Amino acid sequence: MFIIGELINGMYLSIAKAIKEKNKEVIQKCALDQIACGADALDLNCGPASKNPTADIQWLVEVIQEVTDKTLVLDSSKPQVIDAGLRVMKNKVMINSTTADPQKLAIMIPLANQHNAKLIGLAIDAKGIPQNKDQRLELAATIVSACSESGFPIEELYLDPIVLPVNLGQAQMKDILEAIRDFKIISEPQPKTVIGLSNVSQGSSFRSLINRMFLVMAVGYGLDAAILDPTDKELMDSLITAELILNKQIYCDSYLDAYRKK
Repeated sequence: MFIIGELINGMYLSIAKAIKEKNKEVIQKCALDQIACGADALDLNCGPASKNPTADIQWLVEVIQEVTDKTLVLDSSKPQVIDAGLRVMKNKVMINSTTADPQKLAIMIPLANQHNAKLIGLAIDAKGIPQNKDQRLELAATIVSACSESGFPIEELYLDPIVLPVNLGQAQMKDILEAIRDFKIISEPQPKTVIGLSNVSQGSSFRSLINRMFLVMAVGYGLDAAILDPTDKELMDSLITAELILNKQIYCDSYLDAYRKK
């Protein structure tokens, strides 16, 4: 599983304050703490309070690159913010994200090609959130087709089925899980799959439990990557154990420690 740490996000008050005050120690500690807990990449989001997101994303990239060479994930709905971050990027990079809208694809795919970036494609368009698996598959196919026509390597594409809060979209949970599985048959080579895990428990009680259970089920449906909180030890232990049961890890009595050391 490719783990993307979600915590460098201006939605969190401490991170928003650090961005505003340009306190790089807070940001760097958050980055290193997530890596120590198993993050393979770090999602960077300036948050809605940022008054100058193009400058802020560049600052985030630069201060994190001082302490790690892990993949950085530029997270913004604004192409100009993504472009600004790419201009100062030295690490491997992923763009989060494009939608299935032709106008968005026409901007984001060339940016990804130009910078050899991985790309997250959201199964959503201007009409809104898909309401069933078939709609998700149709939107995902649109993204795959646009990438193929533009010469973007499909194996570097991560499709997101759009995870809804279970307290609002309970009836769609099974469709979301099945979409993770069925995205793999859209093309050859296969695209990868990713979810923003915390969305599933948004506004719910027992958030950590809901996150753990959904992640384990998603792994069973073939999930490749997740944007999540790697400092949640029970969540990470559940993920490691799920992969063990699916024969993706070698068993030993100390498999949790062995996985973390790896």
